[in-house]
Amino acid sequence: MNGILERAAGEKQNLEMVYMDGKGRMTQRIVRVVAVREETILGYCYWRKQVRSFKRDNILSVYPVEERKGMAL
Repeated sequence: MNGILERAAGEKQNLEMVYMDGKGRMTQRIVRVVAVREETILGYCYWRKQVRSFKRDNILSVYPVEERKGMAL
């Protein structure tokens, strides 16, 4: 997962992330990674429309978003 996160930050690529929120609910989000830290990921969350901090331990899966021509997030 580290490689995907760091590559996404360097290439400004959006990721789809399945994440366990603070209340134990699973959420699925589209995120643009801003910084990869030891315990957290800093990223722009398109769902919340703001930069958020995500605990690495709560990230269940992450994979690149396949962007299609003419489609905006």
